[in-house]
Amino acid sequence: MRLFGFAWLGVVLSVIFSGVAWAADPVITRVSPISAQQGTEIELTITGSRLADAAELLFTGPGLSVREITTKAGDRLVAKVAVAPDCPVGEHGLRVRTATGISNLITFHVGLLPEIDEQEPNNDFHNPQVIPLNTTVRGVVENEDVDYFAVELKAGQRLSVEVEGMRLGKSFFDPAVAILDSKRFVLATADDTAFGGQDAVCAAVAPADGRYIVQVRESAFGGSGDSFYRLHVGTFPRPLAAFPLGGAAGQTLKVRWVGDPLGPWEEDLTLPTQPADRWPILAHRDGQAAPTPNWMRVSASGPETAEVEPNDVPAQATPATAPGACNGVLERPDDRDFFRFSAKKGQAYEIRLLARQLRTPVDSVLTVHAADGRQLAANDDAGSPDSIIRWTAPDDGEYLVGVRDHLKAGGPEYVYRLEVTPVQPKLRLSLPERQQFRDIVAAVPRGNRYAFLVSVAREDFDGPVDLRFEDLPPGISVETFPIPPGQSVVPVILTAAAEAPLEGRWVSVRGVSKIGEQEIVGELLQRTSLVRGQNNREYWNFYSHRLATAVTEAVPFRVTIQQPKVPLVQGGTMELVIKAERDAGFDGPITVAMLNLSPGVSAPTSVTIAQGAQEVRMPLTANGQAALGTWKIVALASADLGGTVEVATPPADLTVAAPFVAMTFPQVSLDQGQSGNWQAQVEVRTKFNGNAQVELLGLPSGISSEPQTITADTQQCTFPLRTEPTAPVGLHKSLVVKVTIIQDGEPIVHLLSAGELRIQKPRPAQVAQAAPPPPPPQPTERPLSRLEQLRQQRQNQTATP
Repeated sequence: MRLFGFAWLGVVLSVIFSGVAWAADPVITRVSPISAQQGTEIELTITGSRLADAAELLFTGPGLSVREITTKAGDRLVAKVAVAPDCPVGEHGLRVRTATGISNLITFHVGLLPEIDEQEPNNDFHNPQVIPLNTTVRGVVENEDVDYFAVELKAGQRLSVEVEGMRLGKSFFDPAVAILDSKRFVLATADDTAFGGQDAVCAAVAPADGRYIVQVRESAFGGSGDSFYRLHVGTFPRPLAAFPLGGAAGQTLKVRWVGDPLGPWEEDLTLPTQPADRWPILAHRDGQAAPTPNWMRVSASGPETAEVEPNDVPAQATPATAPGACNGVLERPDDRDFFRFSAKKGQAYEIRLLARQLRTPVDSVLTVHAADGRQLAANDDAGSPDSIIRWTAPDDGEYLVGVRDHLKAGGPEYVYRLEVTPVQPKLRLSLPERQQFRDIVAAVPRGNRYAFLVSVAREDFDGPVDLRFEDLPPGISVETFPIPPGQSVVPVILTAAAEAPLEGRWVSVRGVSKIGEQEIVGELLQRTSLVRGQNNREYWNFYSHRLATAVTEAVPFRVTIQQPKVPLVQGGTMELVIKAERDAGFDGPITVAMLNLSPGVSAPTSVTIAQGAQEVRMPLTANGQAALGTWKIVALASADLGGTVEVATPPADLTVAAPFVAMTFPQVSLDQGQSGNWQAQVEVRTKFNGNAQVELLGLPSGISSEPQTITADTQQCTFPLRTEPTAPVGLHKSLVVKVTIIQDGEPIVHLLSAGELRIQKPRPAQVAQAAPPPPPPQPTERPLSRLEQLRQQRQNQTATP
C-alpha cells in the first residue's frame, strides 16, 4: 500500500462561507505555564496560529477541565483550567479544537508540589534564588546559562533533586544537576540516568545544618529559549527502582523501593485490574511522595516468582513456573541469575526480559540452557533495548534461563522482570503518518468526509481483522472495511451529517479478529513525535490509545472519484477522474492526492483541480507484479482558506487484472535508411469486443511506424518500420507497445515490452577488381653470332667433368 505526501498550496485566501471566517489547521507552539499542581486552578496561555475560532481544549487524560476560554485571537488564547485533586501526576496531551480544525499535540504536566517560576538573575552561585523545600520550579536554561537555587537543610535531612527537561517534550534539552554546599563542594551530581533518560536525578544527605545550592544547566553548557525544565527540590523520597518490577492484574504487592539515599523501604501496592505494559506508580514515605512515577508491568495472570540467592550458576537456579514471571536483581557487578522451569516438547515460548523500558539500568543479555548447562539460545537487544527470545522446547524436561548485564554491571537498582509465556497471537493498531512527524487527527467538516489509514500488525496469526470505533462525536458515522489476511493497511472514512453539532472527542479504535472461538483484540497506539535529535533520531514521544476527532464547520467543496468501469491491468495505466462540487463563491484551486492505492500501483504525489475547474485526472500505473483483486481506494482533497482544510472522497473500487493481451517480438536488425516489417506474435488471454489500437512507443528519432489494430482473434501483428539515414546506431531496448482496448466506453491501457531493435550502419558497396597487367613482351629470338657461339661452346666444355 503506497502513501503519498501533499504539496499544499501557498496562496492564502480570505473567504467567508455561511458566516464562517476560515482559520483551519490550527497550530499550537507553546503553553504557559507548562505545568500545575494537583487541586489548583490556573490561567493557561496557549500561543500558536489560527486560534481565533478556538472552541475547546482536548486533554488526553482525566482531571483537567476548562472553566472558561477568556481570550481568543489568531495567535493566542487564554483559558482558566481546573486541575482536580486526583488528577494523574505526569504528562497529559493537549490539543485545541477550533470550529474549523484540530491542532497538533503538545504536553502539559501535573505535579504534587507547589509550583513557582524561576526568577532571573539567578546565575551567580553567591546570589542564588532562594526557594522553599518541596517545591517545583518552572524555568528555562538560555545559552550558556547556569541557574542556582538555595534551600536550608538540617543535618541528616535528605535533599532530593529531579529535573524534567527532555521529558517535557519541548526541545532537545539535556539537563544536568548538582547539589553543592555553601563552600561549593559537590555532594551529588547527575547527568543522564536510567530512571530519567536524558534527565537527571540525584540526592544527598545534609552533613550539617546550613544552606545548600542546587545547580541546573545544560550538560554541555548550551541551552536556548526552548530549554524549559521542571526542577523538583525537597525532602521527598526519590527511589530509582521498585522490586518486584511487576505483578498480576489486581494483585496486592509488597514493593521494596531502592536507590534512595536513606536506604530501601517497603510499601503495599495494589495493581490495577487490567493488564498494562507500563503502569505508573508513586513511591510514598513518611507522608511524602515522589514527584514523578516509577514504572511497573501489569500482567494478565500467571504465577510470580522472586529470585532466591544464590542463583549465580545453573545448579543453584531458582525454581520457576512456565508460563509465569520471575523478578530479580543483579545485585553486584558480574552477577548472573538462573531460573529453572519445565517445558513440554514442541511448546513455543516467548521469553522476554523487561528492564530498560521500565527505566532500570539493566542492559540485559538473556540465555536459554539445557538442564546440563548447554546453551540453546541467546539474545541481547531484540526487545530494543531489552532482550527477547522465541524458543521451542526440543524435548520434555527442565530448562534454564540465564540473565546478566551486557557490561557486567550490577547494583541495588538493577531490577528486572523475566516473563516466560506461550507464543500467542497478538494484534496492534497504528495510524500511518502522511507527513513525517505529523500525527493524524480527524477533523470532519459538516456534510463532508474525512479519511485516514489504519495499519494492523499481526503477530503469530494472519486472520481477517475488523475495526471498531467507540465514542464518536454525535452526527459522525464511520465506514470501515474488513482487512483480509495478508493485508495490513485499510482506509477508514468518517462522514459528518450536515447538521451535526460542532463537538470533539477522543475516540477509541480497536481491531478484532477471531481464530475459532478465540477473539484477538488490539488497541490503537498512536505515536506523536515531540523531541528529535541529530538525523531526526526520536528522543521523546507521546503515546495515546485514542484518536482526536471532531465535527467542524462546512467547507465550500466536496470531491468524488468517478467509479472506473474497467480494470487497471498489470503493467498498464489508467486515469482516475476526480470531480469537485463547489459552493457558489468558491472557485479556488483544490489539491488532490491519493490516500491509498493497492500494492504495486503508483500515482503522482498530487494533482490540482485548477481554479474554477470541476475535475482533474489522476494517472495511475500498475507494475507487472501489482496485486490482483479489487481494492477500496480514497483520495484526499485540500484547499487553502486562510489555513488548510481537507476532505475525502467516498471510496471507489479499483480492480487490478491480469493483462488481456501479451505479445512476443523477435529481435530485428535494420540498416540506417532501410525499411522493414516487425512481426509480433499476439496472445489474447481475455476476450474483448471490437478492435484494439496498438502503437509502438519509444522509437528513437529517425525511426517511425504506424498504429495498428488487432481483434480478439488476431495472432500476429505487423509493424512497418521506416528508418532515416540518421537513425541512431545501436541496440534499442526501451521500446513499448501500447495496447488500448475500449470497454464500456473507457480505455484499458496495456504497456507491453517490445523486445529489442538493432540499427546498424549499412555495409559499404563492393568495388570491381581491376584486370592484372599483361606480362612484358618477350624479345624475338635471333641467331647467335660466331663470337657468341664460341663463348657458349667454351662454357659447355668447362662445365663437362
